[in-house]
Amino acid sequence: MCEIRLSGDAIPFFCHRCWHTIQAIPAPTCPQCSLPFHSNIALQYSPQHRCSTCQTQRPAFSQAWTLYPYESPLKEAIKLFKYQGKISLADPLATLMITALGSLPDIDVIIPVPLHSTRLREREYNQSLLLAHRMSTYLDIPLNYSILRRIRETPPQTSLTKHARLQNLRRSFAVKTPQLLKGKSILLVDDVYTTGTTVNECAKVLRKAEAKHVYVVTLARMIHG
Repeated sequence: MCEIRLSGDAIPFFCHRCWHTIQAIPAPTCPQCSLPFHSNIALQYSPQHRCSTCQTQRPAFSQAWTLYPYESPLKEAIKLFKYQGKISLADPLATLMITALGSLPDIDVIIPVPLHSTRLREREYNQSLLLAHRMSTYLDIPLNYSILRRIRETPPQTSLTKHARLQNLRRSFAVKTPQLLKGKSILLVDDVYTTGTTVNECAKVLRKAEAKHVYVVTLARMIHG
């Protein structure tokens, strides 16, 4: 952040100039998980070509939109929002998501990635729910924040290796009333896509509840290499 004194800027904690440096991840990206491809012509001759990860370990979700790179100044905004209680950033962050998302398939219900009750008590709010609520209002799609539950407390994913992430979240999520999701198309909302393990584990239990499709949208994505 530039440390310029704020005076009348519309976005809390950020000047107009810094905020407008945030740019969506450019095409081409993997049509399933949104991983950006290095080559500008990666999809020119095979528009449905998936990245190597999606080819070797096909995700449980039908498609994910991971909209912005997790880098400054968005990275600082997410940390303020997620860990320091700056919930006034929910509106501008959700607006970023809506602006970059474009058209969606038919969606029956929006569901946020849940927090375990212990972590929810510590933080006092679920940042993914705040984003999902604003998207639900804008898109006029019902929101259900209680049907998907986190039933096992686990260490933060950011502190673990990729292999440990996979083990960490197994059997960590459950669907409260699976009959309500049968045949439904779901939009799962989270703040950051790191390796995709969290949203994929959620998608697994939602598909086990006989959801027709699970789509994923995250505000930002950690891009490695």
